[in-house]
Formats: sequence, C-alpha cells, structure tokens
Amino acid sequence: MKTIKPLLFALVGLFLTMTSCRTEDDLSIDPPTESTLQANSVLASQIQQVTMNDGSIDNIVYNANCFTIQLPISVTINGVELTITNIDDYDDLEDILDEFDDDDDTIDIEFPITIIFADYTETQVNSLDQLEDYADDCNDENEFDDDIECLDFVYPISASVFNTNNEVIETLTFTNDYDLYEFIDDIDEDDLIGFEFPISIVIADGTEIVINNFNELDDAIDEFDDDCDEDDDFDYGDDDCNNCTPSQLQSVLTACSDWHIDELERNDNDLENNYNGYLFNFFADETVTVAWSGNSASGTWVINGTGNDITVTFDIPGFDDINTTWHLDEIDNDNDDVEIDFAIGDDDELEFQNDNCN
Repeated sequence: MKTIKPLLFALVGLFLTMTSCRTEDDLSIDPPTESTLQANSVLASQIQQVTMNDGSIDNIVYNANCFTIQLPISVTINGVELTITNIDDYDDLEDILDEFDDDDDTIDIEFPITIIFADYTETQVNSLDQLEDYADDCNDENEFDDDIECLDFVYPISASVFNTNNEVIETLTFTNDYDLYEFIDDIDEDDLIGFEFPISIVIADGTEIVINNFNELDDAIDEFDDDCDEDDDFDYGDDDCNNCTPSQLQSVLTACSDWHIDELERNDNDLENNYNGYLFNFFADETVTVAWSGNSASGTWVINGTGNDITVTFDIPGFDDINTTWHLDEIDNDNDDVEIDFAIGDDDELEFQNDNCN
C-alpha cells in the first residue's frame, strides 16, 4: 500500500504554517481547497450525496426510492418461493416476473424485514402496512432526490485527519460508501482532512477518471452528477438495455439463422400463432427474408439509436402486424437460447427467439 506519511507531513506543515503566521488581526485562515476538505463545505456534502444508500436499486421488490430492504429476504412471487441474498438475485426475480406477460404478478414479502434509509439508518418493519407507511414518505417516481447516482468512487480511499484543537493525527482507509459517508458525517470544524490522491471515480458509461486533488473532484462531481438517468422509476425492466449497442443487436441477429416469433401482441391481441412456421433471417445489409410453407418474402430492417434508445424499423411487404418502428427492450442470451424483445409503449410487444443460436 502507498505510504500516507507525505500527506500527514503536508497537513502538519500546513497547520504549523497557518498558526505561525497568525496575527492578532486574523479572524480565520482558509487552507488551500485543493489540499484540504472542509467540514460542512459544498464538496463534503457532495461526497456524501455520492455515497448515500441508493433506495431505487431494489424497486423490483417494492416501489420506494428512499430506502432499501436489507438482504437476505424471502419473497413469494406468483407462487414461487425465492430467497434474495445479494443484488444479483434481483435478476432471478425479474426472470420469474417476465415468464408470462398476461398474468397479474404479485410479490409477497416475508416479514419482519429491516429497511435502510439514504443516510444508512435502519428500522425494523413488521408488516406490509408499516412498509407502505414508510414508502408514502418517499419521493414519487423520477422526482428530485439528494443522492447522486451517476458516479461512484473506486475504493479503497485513504484519508488523513489532523485536529487543530488537540493536534491528534489519524489515518483512515475506506472500502465502501457506508464508511466514507459516516466519515464525512463526523468531520469536526477543527479537523483538517486530506485524501491520498490520486483517487478514481467511475461515471455512468463505465469510464474511470483519475482525480488528483479536491478541486478536480469538485469539478468532476459538478460535471457528471446529472449525466445519467438515475432510474428512479418503478419499471424494473426499463434498464435491460443500458449497455446495448446497435452493433451488438446486428451481430446477434445476423449470426444466427431461422429466427421465429415467440410473442407478438398488438392492440391487446395475441398474434404469435398466426406466424407459426415463419422463419426470419437477418443480414448485415439491413435486409431480411421470411420463409414459410413454401412461400417467401423479403424486406428491410433498419437500426437507429443506442443504449436504452435503440429502435428497429421493419418493412416487409405483407407483414403489417410487424411493419413499424419498435423499441429494443432486451437482448437475452442464455446459452443457445437467444431472445430479442421489442416493444411499443407498454402494450405492444414483439419477441424473436432462436433455440439453436451460438
């Protein structure tokens, strides 16, 4: 591990310089902002906002943006019992919810549970009525809240604390958001705080940025704090294509032959049975062919957008149920079984499936 002694010496030297240069007329001395973090400063508040507990991460379990449910928990979804021990298990819960599109999904939580608020305080909840009472105090979907979700710190982060009142020096290392949040919360007015720079942050697109001082950290938070969709809504499936790309979609559809329609719903009508035996083949030049019962047709498919805003426009003569612009919902690659889900609004959906695709 890097030694933190140079940082301690710098803080002590800064303190000695400040005290030796005082005059009777001095009311206050402000240390350089690039080397020290001040209690109750804007930057200290922003660091806490970055490290707050994100209450929207488990909205698939219960719709509340201001707290999370402490894991593990046991739930029953559509008659299936599931124990959720970590956030990856939310994917298993989503698979059960997505298994059927025409059922009424219900999630029954086994009480008591513990909920954790944005500031990491906890309380036990013994019933659904109590949980609903706490949820009523949360902001609604996509309303402003204090937590900053568009960037994260890369841990570990080390800090030095020099108390100008008792001249006690501490060195601390933080390995998670909770530890850093609590540290910032406990900073005293007499503390001089220094981080062992450089540190790194990760922004919403996955880019890691090296930060060399507090000024750079302040600038980075200001630049990226509102640079993403924080997903503070109750639609658990709308982030399935956060990392999708047009080239990925094109690669999957063109690499495999003989796709079939597994689901097709338009205007509340299930139409997939009308296309039993229809095989679709997609090509890199944005043409598509369809073959069925000795017949064939050809048309085009055109991709636009990126990430969660990728669309595909189909134009195949005679296929009016399909010919429109669809929003890409998800690319689900499970071994040899691949599904590509499209949607229009909340009602119309189109799913291409390939059972023999590598």
